[in-house]
Amino acid sequence: MRLSILDQSPVGDGYSPAQALHNTVELAELADQLGYTRFWVAEHHAMHSHGSSAPEVVVATIAARTSRIRVGSGGVLLGHYSPFKVAEVFRTLEALHPGRIDLGIGRSPGSSPLESYALRSVRSLAPAPDEFDDKLVELLAFLTDGFPPGHPFHDAVVTPAGTGVPEVWLLGSSPRSAVAAAQLGLPYAYAHFINPAPTRDVFAGYRARSGGAGKAILGIGVYCAPTDAEAERIYATQRAFRRRLGHNDVRPVPSPEQALLELSDGDDPLGAERFEFPRYIHGTPDRVRDGILAIAEATGADEVIALATIHDHRDRLRSYELLAEAFALSPVPA
Repeated sequence: MRLSILDQSPVGDGYSPAQALHNTVELAELADQLGYTRFWVAEHHAMHSHGSSAPEVVVATIAARTSRIRVGSGGVLLGHYSPFKVAEVFRTLEALHPGRIDLGIGRSPGSSPLESYALRSVRSLAPAPDEFDDKLVELLAFLTDGFPPGHPFHDAVVTPAGTGVPEVWLLGSSPRSAVAAAQLGLPYAYAHFINPAPTRDVFAGYRARSGGAGKAILGIGVYCAPTDAEAERIYATQRAFRRRLGHNDVRPVPSPEQALLELSDGDDPLGAERFEFPRYIHGTPDRVRDGILAIAEATGADEVIALATIHDHRDRLRSYELLAEAFALSPVPA
């Protein structure tokens, strides 16, 4: 089973956003050494709990500090941007780090309406049209010089020319995105940690529509520790953070102690969830490994990409170390 990491640059209470970004780079360096397949960074805006708002910048930094692991966006929120510019940015990254760059594309706005409005290049009081599908097709054509004769962009020159093309992934959290990925012949990454209810059907639909030829990644939350008690402690941060999000509370990620205090009134939205597959897996390495393998086997996922909202950076590093050991990943000398 191939394992990868999706990092949201969590800003723990007491940490600065700058430290969160440095923590992401350090985690990527560790993942490179431990034998993970890829390392993706997310894009979020207007959240004090997440530090990464410019994934292409973080990708460039990580790719320069690692030597083997694939590095990419998880993902670029294309609705905000010019497909031409995204193509040039990721062609540049591919030219600098050939064969190691992934371009994950997401539909979500990743922000509140105010920040979405601020990100728009053309502003009006009218709601922004949903141009995502058209932008995605345009982006793919820019990357591959694939506009047909007569198209307005047929003669557009995307630089740097003569480079390779990053591997494009469509990210999603709904059956709609799986259908779109299959229709476009794109590999697909499903955010099970966002929407765990239709996961089995989403993977089955993607496989059926892609003729079994597509590649699919399952994204799941993972909290691994030497003991169940310690795993419960670091997982408390995620439970409290999830509850906060339900109230649009985007403060920095709480410590386990603060999280347990907030959860002491018994209001735990994750505790009431009953899905076929859990949104998050937490526990000892063996327990986590068995849980991941069960979901991957049931869905037919080719790869699992793990994320963890953990307050203490040392606990987060240790969680991924234990996960790598549980799956017997092949470490690479530093």
